[in-house]
This record gives sequence, C-alpha cells and structure tokens, in this order.
Amino acid sequence: MSTLPSNQLREVPINEIPQILIVDDEPSARQTMEMLLLREGYELYFAADGYEALTHLDEDEADVILLDVMMPGMDGFELCERLRRNPKWQHVPIILVTALDSKQDLARGLEAGADDFLQKPYNGLELRARVRSMLRIKQRHDELEAALQLRHDLSNMIVHDIRSPLSSIMIYCDLLEGELGGQSETLDTIRGEANRLSGFLTDMLMMAKMEGGRLILARAKVDMNELAKATADSFSQMARLKDIDLSLDLPETSNALSVDPSLWRRVLDNLISNALKFSPTGGAVTVRVTYPENDPAAALVSAVQVRIQVIDNGPGIPEEHRETVFDKFKIVASKRRDVSQVGLGLTFCKMVVEAHDGRIFVERNKPRGSVFTIEL
Repeated sequence: MSTLPSNQLREVPINEIPQILIVDDEPSARQTMEMLLLREGYELYFAADGYEALTHLDEDEADVILLDVMMPGMDGFELCERLRRNPKWQHVPIILVTALDSKQDLARGLEAGADDFLQKPYNGLELRARVRSMLRIKQRHDELEAALQLRHDLSNMIVHDIRSPLSSIMIYCDLLEGELGGQSETLDTIRGEANRLSGFLTDMLMMAKMEGGRLILARAKVDMNELAKATADSFSQMARLKDIDLSLDLPETSNALSVDPSLWRRVLDNLISNALKFSPTGGAVTVRVTYPENDPAAALVSAVQVRIQVIDNGPGIPEEHRETVFDKFKIVASKRRDVSQVGLGLTFCKMVVEAHDGRIFVERNKPRGSVFTIEL
C-alpha cells in the first residue's frame, strides 16, 4: 500500500514518566506536596500563581494538575475555568486543593471543571491515592486519543490509495470509448459512478483538513447563477436515466460572491446528488437561487446575500432528524430499502458553509419531499 509523506502515521505521545503540576502561592504548601510525592517517581513542576501555571502549560506537558483554590489574583476556580476552555488542556485531570467545605464551594468547583477535590489538611496517603486515580484516567484518555489518531491516519491513507485504481478506471473508460467508436451509455454510467466515488473521497479529505484546522479557503468572485447552472448540467444525464425532471429556478440578474469555488461546487454536487438519489422515478428536483439583498423589502429584515435551495419530492427527512442529518455518519431512515443515507456528504456541506460564515438547514417540502437551504 502506497503512502504520502503528509499522510504518515503519527503517534500521540503518552508520557512515560507522569508529570504533575502543583499550583499554590504558599512555598510551604508546595514543599509539603513535593515531599509527599517525591518517592512516587513523578516529574514535579511548580507554579506560584495562575499566570505562572498558564505559562508553564504553554511550554510543557502535564498529566495531573494539583490546584490550590485560594490564591491572590487569579484564584483556582478561575484558572480551572480557563483551562477547561482551552482544547489543549481540557482533558487534563484537575484536583482542587481547598480548605473550603461548603456545598456551594464544591458545586462551584465542579462547575469550573474540577475532576476531584483534596480537603485541607490532607495526608500523604490520600494525596498519593487521588493523584494515582487521576493518572489512570489520563492514561486511558491518552490511549484513546492514540487509537483515534491511528484510525484517522489509516483512513486518510486508504482514501489516498483508492484514488489510484479510480484513475485507472477513468483511463480505461476513455480507451474503451475510443475502441467502441462512439458514446456508450454503459461507459457513461461507469464514468459517472467513478466520479461520484472520487467526489466522496474528496469530501473525506476536505473534512479531515477542516477538522484539523488546516483548510485555507481559496476565495474568488463566483457568479452563483453560473455555478448552479454548471452543477445542475453535470447531473443532467443522471436525471435523464432516472426519468427525473431536474430544473433551475434562477433570477434574471446574478450576484458574484466571494467563496471558494471548488468547495462550493462540491457542496452543490452533494445536495443535487442526494436529491436525485432519493427522488422517485418520474419525480422532480429544482435548484433555486435568490438574492434577498436585491429585494429592498427583504434586505431590511435579512443580511442574507444569497439563498440556494435544492428541492425534491422524495421521502423527506423526519422532523426529529432534521438537525442530526448533518452529523457525521448519522443514518437517517429514508423509508426506502434500496437506498441508505450516510451523513458524510451533508456533514461536509455543513462544514464548508459554516467556514464561509453561512448556514445550512433542511425543511419539509409540502406535500412531499425536502428543501435543503443554504444562506450566505
């Protein structure tokens, strides 16, 4: 199996020697904890206040944080809340060390994100037991992260490797077409399905980039009428084979918007493909584009520049699934045994639209079907 340099398997580091960060403004308290934990074989780090703790965490790893509540400036509750808001540290177990014993203070600590409490005065046996307990939790989390990263990297490798045989299929389709001396409906079907599979793989790669924060939008001015027309035209043969009326409802004048053309084309591809897949033979699919900002009355109540709708008369999306249909790998009952839907394509659409600061949603098409709407 071939691999790409950018797709090599990465290991999620799991610290062999547990690293404990002790945050307390009292030097004597830090020294006491150091003495009680010295023989456990941990790497101990110290911070005299919340700001020093944040600086340390930016530079070094931590497996457990022992955090004093009563500190000047930023107290333990505030530091705990700040750590939980940071994705890098939100999974590090925090033990709040406190002399407070009221239920309100304990509740406040839990709301701030603490995992455990250590009541002052404490003894070495209790301290060591609580640290070991939190380390077990952290180790399980790190092992899970490593397993998920491995699965993610393997998935990306597989996606890249499938592209090679797909390219061969497309090449041989062209060769066979030349030998047959003309158009072949069978070859067109094979080529179309290969293109659909290639698009699916593209969605997976794009989603991986967006989830990893590596996707950079290549914006350009795009005529939305022309984009809708070009996308619909690419599905005309599929619609004809299924005896579905694929039509366009476009305004006479068009607006050019700053979007990523390739990503936006993939979004429309997915929506139209889904609509055709779920529409019955003899059904209809409409792609509608409107510009509310061109309507003075609508512009007063909406800042939407363009609204794109893909309308079908298929089985529709049950009301209870209209939010979750955009969730990754969410299966929605289509009420058709011959068609199953996996929400990957719709998840891709949602991620791209939101990356452009837009929104996508689905509503019922009366009397039957669905209306997928994008507002940008």
